[in-house]
Amino acid sequence: MNKEDLPKMEFTYTHLDLGTIVQGTKLDSMYEFKNSGGAPLVISEVRGSCGCTVSKDWPKEPVRPGATASIRVSFDSEGRTGRQDKTVTVVANTVPPSTVLTLTTEVVGPRTKP
Repeated sequence: MNKEDLPKMEFTYTHLDLGTIVQGTKLDSMYEFKNSGGAPLVISEVRGSCGCTVSKDWPKEPVRPGATASIRVSFDSEGRTGRQDKTVTVVANTVPPSTVLTLTTEVVGPRTKP
C-alpha cells in the first residue's frame, strides 16, 4: 500500500491561544481537519493532558477521503491560575498514528464584587 493510500489528518491549525480568561471560565474550542489521504480515517481515541482539558465530541464514524470534520475540546479553568499549556492527543489510523493539539491561555484570579 502506498503512503498516499493511507488516511491523513490535515488540521487547519493544531494550536490555539485562548488569550486571557477569568478563573472558573469554561471554553469550548474546535479543531477542524480534512482527511487528505486515500482511505477512510478512523479516530480511536482523543485524550487530554489533564482532567481540565477534555474532548467531548469527535467523529465516531470513518471520515471519508476528502471530507472535513472537527474535534471539540473543552477547557475548564476552575482552580487554575497563570499560564496554562494543555495538550490533546488524537489517535487514529494515520501515519503517524497520533497528532498532538495544543492550547494555551492565561488564567487570572476570579473577579471580586465591589
